Amino acid sequence: MKRWIPFMKSDPLVSVVRLNGMIASGARGLNDDAIAPVLDKAFSRGKPKAVALIINSPGGSPVQSSLIGARIRRLSEENDVPVYAFVEDVAASGGYWLATAADEIWIDPTSVVGSIGVISSGFGLNKFIENYGIQRRVYTAGQSKSMLDPFRAEKPADVKRLKGILEQLHDVFIAQVKSRRGAKLPEDQDLFTGEIWVGEKAVDIGLVDGVGHLVPKMKELFGDKVRLKAYEMRKPFLQRFGMQVISDVTHQVEERAQFARFGL
Repeated sequence: MKRWIPFMKSDPLVSVVRLNGMIASGARGLNDDAIAPVLDKAFSRGKPKAVALIINSPGGSPVQSSLIGARIRRLSEENDVPVYAFVEDVAASGGYWLATAADEIWIDPTSVVGSIGVISSGFGLNKFIENYGIQRRVYTAGQSKSMLDPFRAEKPADVKRLKGILEQLHDVFIAQVKSRRGAKLPEDQDLFTGEIWVGEKAVDIGLVDGVGHLVPKMKELFGDKVRLKAYEMRKPFLQRFGMQVISDVTHQVEERAQFARFGL
Protein backbone atom coordinates (compact mmCIF):
# COMPACT_ATOMS: atom_id res chain seq x y z
CA MET A 1 0.00 0.00 0.00
CA LYS A 2 2.82 2.40 0.83
CA ARG A 3 3.98 2.58 -2.80
CA TRP A 4 0.80 4.56 -3.55
CA ILE A 5 1.44 7.12 -0.79
CA PRO A 6 3.36 10.22 -1.97
CA PHE A 7 6.91 10.74 -0.68
CA MET A 8 7.16 7.19 0.73
CA LYS A 9 9.88 5.01 -0.69
CA SER A 10 8.69 1.81 -2.39
CA ASP A 11 10.37 -1.55 -1.99
CA PRO A 12 12.70 -2.30 -4.93
CA LEU A 13 11.07 -4.00 -7.90
CA VAL A 14 12.62 -6.61 -10.19
CA SER A 15 10.82 -7.67 -13.35
CA VAL A 16 11.07 -11.37 -14.20
CA VAL A 17 10.75 -12.67 -17.76
CA ARG A 18 10.80 -16.35 -18.69
CA LEU A 19 12.53 -17.28 -21.97
CA ASN A 20 11.54 -20.90 -22.38
CA GLY A 21 11.69 -23.47 -25.16
CA MET A 22 12.96 -23.69 -28.69
CA ILE A 23 13.78 -20.41 -30.43
CA ALA A 24 11.84 -20.23 -33.69
CA SER A 25 9.61 -17.96 -35.71
CA GLY A 26 5.90 -18.75 -35.71
CA ALA A 27 3.09 -18.93 -33.20
CA ARG A 28 4.57 -21.61 -30.94
CA GLY A 29 8.27 -20.76 -30.82
CA LEU A 30 10.16 -18.31 -28.66
CA ASN A 31 10.71 -15.40 -31.03
CA ASP A 32 11.18 -11.65 -31.13
CA ASP A 33 7.63 -10.85 -32.24
CA ALA A 34 6.09 -12.82 -29.37
CA ILE A 35 8.43 -11.68 -26.61
CA ALA A 36 8.67 -7.99 -27.63
CA PRO A 37 5.57 -6.73 -25.74
CA VAL A 38 6.58 -8.75 -22.67
CA LEU A 39 10.06 -7.23 -22.60
CA ASP A 40 8.70 -3.73 -23.19
CA LYS A 41 6.48 -4.03 -20.11
CA ALA A 42 9.19 -5.63 -18.00
CA PHE A 43 11.64 -2.77 -18.59
CA SER A 44 9.17 0.10 -18.29
CA ARG A 45 6.44 -0.70 -15.78
CA GLY A 46 6.95 0.31 -12.16
CA LYS A 47 10.50 1.61 -12.59
CA PRO A 48 12.24 -1.73 -11.96
CA LYS A 49 15.70 -1.86 -10.42
CA ALA A 50 16.56 -4.76 -12.71
CA VAL A 51 15.16 -7.30 -15.16
CA ALA A 52 15.78 -10.98 -14.45
CA LEU A 53 15.65 -13.47 -17.30
CA ILE A 54 14.84 -17.10 -16.50
CA ILE A 55 16.29 -19.07 -19.41
CA ASN A 56 15.59 -22.67 -20.34
CA SER A 57 16.30 -23.11 -24.05
CA PRO A 58 18.27 -25.54 -26.23
CA GLY A 59 18.55 -22.91 -28.95
CA GLY A 60 17.10 -22.68 -32.43
CA SER A 61 16.95 -19.85 -34.97
CA PRO A 62 20.11 -17.68 -35.10
CA VAL A 63 18.07 -14.77 -36.44
CA GLN A 64 15.49 -14.86 -33.65
CA SER A 65 18.25 -15.31 -31.05
CA SER A 66 20.00 -12.23 -32.41
CA LEU A 67 16.81 -10.17 -32.56
CA ILE A 68 15.77 -11.01 -28.99
CA GLY A 69 19.26 -10.44 -27.64
CA ALA A 70 19.53 -7.08 -29.39
CA ARG A 71 16.12 -6.03 -28.06
CA ILE A 72 17.13 -6.88 -24.49
CA ARG A 73 20.32 -4.82 -24.79
CA ARG A 74 18.50 -1.89 -26.38
CA LEU A 75 15.81 -1.78 -23.68
CA SER A 76 18.43 -2.16 -20.94
CA GLU A 77 20.41 0.81 -22.22
CA GLU A 78 17.39 2.99 -22.99
CA ASN A 79 15.90 2.48 -19.53
CA ASP A 80 19.21 2.24 -17.65
CA VAL A 81 18.11 -1.09 -16.14
CA PRO A 82 20.62 -3.92 -15.56
CA VAL A 83 19.81 -7.46 -16.69
CA TYR A 84 20.51 -10.72 -14.85
CA ALA A 85 20.11 -14.14 -16.46
CA PHE A 86 19.28 -17.29 -14.48
CA VAL A 87 19.70 -20.57 -16.34
CA GLU A 88 17.54 -23.56 -15.44
CA ASP A 89 18.14 -26.84 -17.32
CA VAL A 90 19.94 -25.47 -20.35
CA ALA A 91 21.07 -22.32 -22.14
CA ALA A 92 22.78 -23.77 -25.18
CA SER A 93 23.41 -22.46 -28.68
CA GLY A 94 20.75 -19.77 -29.22
CA GLY A 95 19.75 -20.15 -25.59
CA TYR A 96 23.24 -19.12 -24.53
CA TRP A 97 23.09 -16.26 -27.04
CA LEU A 98 20.07 -14.96 -25.08
CA ALA A 99 21.97 -15.33 -21.81
CA THR A 100 24.81 -13.18 -23.13
CA ALA A 101 22.36 -10.29 -23.45
CA ALA A 102 22.42 -10.11 -19.64
CA ASP A 103 25.02 -8.22 -17.62
CA GLU A 104 25.51 -11.27 -15.40
CA ILE A 105 24.70 -14.95 -15.92
CA TRP A 106 23.88 -17.26 -13.01
CA ILE A 107 23.28 -20.99 -13.16
CA ASP A 108 22.36 -24.04 -11.13
CA PRO A 109 25.19 -26.54 -10.38
CA THR A 110 23.51 -28.88 -12.90
CA SER A 111 22.74 -26.36 -15.66
CA VAL A 112 24.09 -27.00 -19.18
CA VAL A 113 25.52 -24.03 -21.09
CA GLY A 114 27.57 -23.39 -24.21
CA SER A 115 27.20 -25.10 -27.59
CA ILE A 116 28.59 -22.00 -29.30
CA GLY A 117 28.23 -23.27 -32.83
CA VAL A 118 25.82 -23.54 -35.74
CA ILE A 119 24.20 -26.70 -37.10
CA SER A 120 22.19 -27.67 -40.15
CA SER A 121 20.74 -31.14 -40.61
CA GLY A 122 18.42 -32.98 -42.96
CA PHE A 123 17.87 -36.23 -44.86
CA GLY A 124 18.89 -37.60 -48.24
CA LEU A 125 15.93 -39.35 -49.84
CA ASN A 126 17.08 -39.66 -53.46
CA LYS A 127 17.77 -43.42 -53.22
CA PHE A 128 14.41 -43.96 -51.55
CA ILE A 129 12.39 -42.40 -54.36
CA GLU A 130 14.52 -44.18 -56.98
CA ASN A 131 13.60 -47.53 -55.41
CA TYR A 132 9.93 -46.68 -55.93
CA GLY A 133 10.39 -45.48 -59.49
CA ILE A 134 9.79 -41.83 -58.63
CA GLN A 135 11.60 -39.21 -60.68
CA ARG A 136 12.33 -35.77 -59.21
CA ARG A 137 11.80 -32.84 -61.62
CA VAL A 138 13.04 -29.37 -60.70
CA TYR A 139 13.32 -26.37 -63.02
CA THR A 140 15.02 -23.12 -62.01
CA ALA A 141 16.20 -19.80 -63.38
CA GLY A 142 19.54 -19.26 -61.66
CA GLN A 143 22.05 -22.06 -61.10
CA SER A 144 22.05 -21.69 -57.31
CA LYS A 145 18.27 -21.48 -56.89
CA SER A 146 17.91 -25.15 -55.93
CA MET A 147 20.35 -26.18 -53.20
CA LEU A 148 20.54 -29.32 -51.05
CA ASP A 149 17.31 -30.79 -52.40
CA PRO A 150 16.76 -33.90 -50.21
CA PHE A 151 15.27 -35.77 -53.19
CA ARG A 152 18.34 -35.30 -55.36
CA ALA A 153 21.93 -36.53 -54.97
CA GLU A 154 24.08 -34.28 -52.78
CA LYS A 155 26.38 -31.92 -54.70
CA PRO A 156 29.80 -30.98 -53.29
CA ALA A 157 29.29 -27.37 -54.43
CA ASP A 158 26.06 -27.17 -52.42
CA VAL A 159 27.77 -28.54 -49.32
CA LYS A 160 30.61 -26.04 -49.69
CA ARG A 161 28.11 -23.19 -50.05
CA LEU A 162 26.17 -24.31 -46.97
CA LYS A 163 29.34 -24.59 -44.87
CA GLY A 164 30.25 -21.05 -45.91
CA ILE A 165 26.88 -19.82 -44.66
CA LEU A 166 27.25 -21.72 -41.38
CA GLU A 167 30.72 -20.26 -40.85
CA GLN A 168 29.37 -16.73 -41.34
CA LEU A 169 26.67 -17.35 -38.73
CA HIS A 170 29.26 -18.88 -36.41
CA ASP A 171 31.44 -15.78 -36.72
CA VAL A 172 28.49 -13.58 -35.72
CA PHE A 173 27.78 -15.83 -32.73
CA ILE A 174 31.42 -15.71 -31.62
CA ALA A 175 31.46 -11.92 -31.97
CA GLN A 176 28.36 -11.71 -29.75
CA VAL A 177 29.94 -13.83 -27.02
CA LYS A 178 33.23 -11.96 -27.14
CA SER A 179 31.53 -8.56 -27.03
CA ARG A 180 29.55 -9.52 -23.92
CA ARG A 181 31.91 -11.93 -22.13
CA GLY A 182 35.31 -11.17 -23.69
CA ALA A 183 37.14 -9.91 -20.60
CA LYS A 184 35.95 -12.93 -18.61
CA LEU A 185 37.00 -15.59 -21.13
CA PRO A 186 40.38 -17.37 -21.04
CA GLU A 187 42.73 -16.49 -23.89
CA ASP A 188 44.30 -19.95 -24.08
CA GLN A 189 41.14 -22.00 -24.65
CA ASP A 190 38.88 -22.35 -27.69
CA LEU A 191 35.32 -22.14 -26.39
CA PHE A 192 33.68 -21.90 -29.80
CA THR A 193 33.76 -25.54 -30.93
CA GLY A 194 30.15 -26.34 -30.01
CA GLU A 195 31.22 -27.95 -26.71
CA ILE A 196 28.94 -27.76 -23.66
CA TRP A 197 29.78 -27.36 -19.97
CA VAL A 198 27.92 -28.05 -16.74
CA GLY A 199 27.76 -25.96 -13.56
CA GLU A 200 31.09 -24.95 -12.04
CA LYS A 201 33.00 -25.88 -15.20
CA ALA A 202 31.12 -23.12 -17.02
CA VAL A 203 32.02 -20.73 -14.19
CA ASP A 204 35.72 -21.65 -14.40
CA ILE A 205 35.96 -20.74 -18.09
CA GLY A 206 34.01 -17.50 -17.77
CA LEU A 207 30.91 -18.40 -19.75
CA VAL A 208 28.83 -17.59 -16.64
CA ASP A 209 29.43 -15.53 -13.50
CA GLY A 210 28.59 -18.08 -10.85
CA VAL A 211 26.15 -20.48 -9.27
CA GLY A 212 23.07 -18.69 -7.97
CA HIS A 213 19.28 -18.73 -8.00
CA LEU A 214 16.78 -15.99 -8.69
CA VAL A 215 15.26 -15.18 -5.28
CA PRO A 216 18.37 -15.33 -3.06
CA LYS A 217 20.48 -13.47 -5.63
CA MET A 218 17.93 -10.67 -6.02
CA LYS A 219 17.63 -10.39 -2.23
CA GLU A 220 21.41 -10.23 -1.98
CA LEU A 221 21.54 -7.40 -4.51
CA PHE A 222 18.40 -5.43 -3.67
CA GLY A 223 17.51 -6.38 -0.11
CA ASP A 224 15.10 -8.77 1.57
CA LYS A 225 12.09 -6.63 0.67
CA VAL A 226 12.67 -6.84 -3.07
CA ARG A 227 9.48 -7.44 -5.05
CA LEU A 228 9.47 -9.81 -8.05
CA LYS A 229 6.95 -9.15 -10.81
CA ALA A 230 6.59 -11.86 -13.47
CA TYR A 231 5.80 -11.07 -17.11
CA GLU A 232 4.91 -13.96 -19.44
CA MET A 233 4.06 -14.50 -23.09
CA ARG A 234 0.39 -15.13 -23.77
CA LYS A 235 -0.50 -18.31 -25.62
CA PRO A 236 -2.04 -17.92 -29.09
CA PHE A 237 -5.86 -17.59 -28.99
CA LEU A 238 -6.61 -21.00 -30.51
CA GLN A 239 -4.01 -22.75 -28.35
CA ARG A 240 -5.70 -21.47 -25.20
CA PHE A 241 -8.80 -23.38 -26.19
CA GLY A 242 -6.99 -26.63 -26.97
CA MET A 243 -7.10 -26.23 -30.75
CA GLN A 244 -4.28 -26.70 -33.29
CA VAL A 245 -3.54 -30.03 -31.61
CA ILE A 246 -1.61 -31.67 -34.46
CA SER A 247 0.58 -28.63 -35.01
CA ASP A 248 1.27 -28.31 -31.29
CA VAL A 249 2.24 -31.98 -31.00
CA THR A 250 4.66 -31.60 -33.92
CA HIS A 251 6.26 -28.59 -32.26
CA GLN A 252 6.54 -30.42 -28.94
CA VAL A 253 8.24 -33.41 -30.58
CA GLU A 254 10.75 -31.13 -32.31
CA GLU A 255 11.38 -29.20 -29.11
CA ARG A 256 11.81 -32.41 -27.14
CA ALA A 257 14.39 -33.58 -29.68
CA GLN A 258 16.33 -30.32 -29.23
CA PHE A 259 16.44 -30.73 -25.44
CA ALA A 260 17.43 -34.41 -25.84
CA ARG A 261 20.65 -33.33 -27.58
CA PHE A 262 21.85 -32.22 -24.13
CA GLY A 263 20.65 -35.29 -22.23
CA LEU A 264 17.53 -33.54 -20.94
